[in-house]
Amino acid sequence: MADGLTIGQAAAFVGVTIKTVRHYHRLGLVAEPERDRSGYRRYRSGELFRLVQVRTLAAAGVPLAEIGDLLDADPRTFAATLDDVHHQLTERIDELTARRDRLHRLDHGDRALLPDRACAVLDRLDGLGFGPDYVAGQREALVLARALVPEIFDSFLTRLEHSLDDPESVELTKRGWDARTWDPDDPRIEELAATLADKLLADRALLAMPTGFGDQSDAASRYGMVNHHREDQSPSIARLNTLVEAKLRAAGIDVPRQ
Repeated sequence: MADGLTIGQAAAFVGVTIKTVRHYHRLGLVAEPERDRSGYRRYRSGELFRLVQVRTLAAAGVPLAEIGDLLDADPRTFAATLDDVHHQLTERIDELTARRDRLHRLDHGDRALLPDRACAVLDRLDGLGFGPDYVAGQREALVLARALVPEIFDSFLTRLEHSLDDPESVELTKRGWDARTWDPDDPRIEELAATLADKLLADRALLAMPTGFGDQSDAASRYGMVNHHREDQSPSIARLNTLVEAKLRAAGIDVPRQ
């Protein structure tokens, strides 16, 4: 999304207060986004993903002073630090039972932010030969989807599961990922967009939005933040997604418009 979100919108979407977001900035846990031409800071998917990570770890009982190093740590250090925090919480079992149980799920990283069903999708991506960069992008998209558009999270997972069961869809998805290296004006993008749209339209039921979702004033912003995640890193992917959405709308699919 070109303009991004205000701090108030970002805080509301992530489920914290504006004061909390500013506190995270002061502690260096989340970088402050640059200001736009009007002088306002605009939050994009990268900042929102970091906010969700910090909020989740803080709610699980990890001290704020440790979260920054924890998020930047290697997997071994991440697990060791979590084990230490888990031990501290267990010593205060009567007071912190709920936090201890949540923290116990952090030993596999993704499970702190995503349900088991979503983690299974990520495992399948890895098993189907998708590279770590693609899997990381899908992980972030799932985290953002769960936090920002919970109304469509289950249907989003269902669509992913369905596509991974279809070898043709898997190959198309891989080709779409390869398109990130193409020139944005490459004529192959138009052809690929048409093929992807036709594949999606083959099962229109999977594209249906929940009743009333599109009527919400912030629905397009929340949906766009997820569906256009990381587009700023690849103009060709941005064009591909825009073309696919346009073809779906032309076919009568109600795709939220930013």
